[in-house]
Amino acid sequence: MSSIDSLQEPIPPGDYDCCESGCEPCVWDIYYADRAAWQKQQAAQKSAETNEDQSTEGD
Repeated sequence: MSSIDSLQEPIPPGDYDCCESGCEPCVWDIYYADRAAWQKQQAAQKSAETNEDQSTEGD
Protein backbone atom coordinates (compact mmCIF):
# COMPACT_ATOMS: atom_id res chain seq x y z
CA MET A 1 0.00 0.00 0.00
CA SER A 2 1.49 3.32 -0.97
CA SER A 3 1.67 6.31 1.33
CA ILE A 4 -0.85 8.01 -0.97
CA ASP A 5 -3.41 5.37 0.04
CA SER A 6 -2.64 5.76 3.73
CA LEU A 7 -5.20 7.28 6.01
CA GLN A 8 -4.10 9.99 8.39
CA GLU A 9 -4.71 9.38 12.07
CA PRO A 10 -8.06 10.95 12.90
CA ILE A 11 -8.17 13.87 15.29
CA PRO A 12 -10.77 13.67 18.08
CA PRO A 13 -13.57 16.22 17.95
CA GLY A 14 -12.93 19.45 19.82
CA ASP A 15 -14.55 20.39 23.11
CA TYR A 16 -17.51 22.07 21.44
CA ASP A 17 -17.88 19.94 18.30
CA CYS A 18 -20.47 17.65 19.91
CA CYS A 19 -23.80 19.35 20.58
CA GLU A 20 -24.92 16.52 22.94
CA SER A 21 -28.38 16.40 21.35
CA GLY A 22 -28.15 12.79 20.18
CA CYS A 23 -27.36 13.45 16.51
CA GLU A 24 -27.12 10.41 14.25
CA PRO A 25 -24.30 10.03 13.55
CA CYS A 26 -22.59 12.01 16.26
CA VAL A 27 -19.16 13.50 15.55
CA TRP A 28 -17.85 10.95 18.07
CA ASP A 29 -19.42 8.06 16.11
CA ILE A 30 -17.64 9.29 12.99
CA TYR A 31 -14.37 9.72 14.87
CA TYR A 32 -14.51 6.19 16.34
CA ALA A 33 -15.34 4.66 12.93
CA ASP A 34 -12.48 6.58 11.30
CA ARG A 35 -10.12 5.60 14.13
CA ALA A 36 -11.06 1.92 13.78
CA ALA A 37 -10.37 2.07 10.03
CA TRP A 38 -7.04 3.80 10.67
CA GLN A 39 -6.03 1.23 13.30
CA LYS A 40 -6.95 -1.62 10.95
CA GLN A 41 -4.86 -0.03 8.20
CA GLN A 42 -1.90 0.44 10.55
CA ALA A 43 -2.06 -3.21 11.60
CA ALA A 44 -2.19 -4.34 7.96
CA GLN A 45 0.80 -2.16 7.06
CA LYS A 46 2.78 -3.46 10.03
CA SER A 47 1.93 -7.05 9.08
CA ALA A 48 2.95 -6.42 5.46
CA GLU A 49 6.25 -4.89 6.57
CA THR A 50 6.91 -7.84 8.88
CA ASN A 51 6.16 -10.30 6.09
CA GLU A 52 8.39 -8.35 3.71
CA ASP A 53 11.23 -8.35 6.24
CA GLN A 54 10.89 -12.08 6.78
CA SER A 55 10.91 -12.82 3.05
CA THR A 56 14.15 -10.86 2.53
CA GLU A 57 15.97 -12.51 5.45
CA GLY A 58 16.62 -15.66 3.45
CA ASP A 59 18.44 -13.80 0.65
